[in-house]
Amino acid sequence: MTYRLRPLYILGGYLSATCLVLICALITAQIIGRIVDLVATALGGERIGLAIPGLAEISGFLLVGATFLGLAYTFIHGAHIRVTLLIGRLPARRRVYVEAACLSVALALCLYLTFYTYRLLADSIAFGETSYGLLSIPLWLPQSAMLGGIVLLCLALGEAWWQALAAAARHPEAFTLDDGSPE
Repeated sequence: MTYRLRPLYILGGYLSATCLVLICALITAQIIGRIVDLVATALGGERIGLAIPGLAEISGFLLVGATFLGLAYTFIHGAHIRVTLLIGRLPARRRVYVEAACLSVALALCLYLTFYTYRLLADSIAFGETSYGLLSIPLWLPQSAMLGGIVLLCLALGEAWWQALAAAARHPEAFTLDDGSPE
């Protein structure tokens, strides 16, 4: 399939990867801090106390960003888990309609999730909600990453849905399942 907004989905993938790199960097820094403390106490000194406060909380929020921002990227590259055992055996003329129906359901669910994630984000902003951990992080930050990722997925699903409908209307006998390879 040809995705007109492919650069936007790729940007979401890069932001997702950035979140994963930040998680790795923070955990590595925490481990190095613990090793330095261990060496300091082994040499008869006192602990230096190199620790990142709220590391688990920060990592959790970054994981939310990595998960949701990467949804559209993985979808356009065919990396989502899909059960094609049944649909792959259908003739192309029927397969295009089943694919369009599946994409319709996925898009409807994604739009539903978008609406309620937006409401959650609006409530968090309106009430000034913050996390309950060691650090007081405004909840609208990870919720914004969630909403951005879901919106990107809705756009990708919408493009795939529209192309499946166009294929069903024009030439359903030539329809093939997308293998996810970039064009």
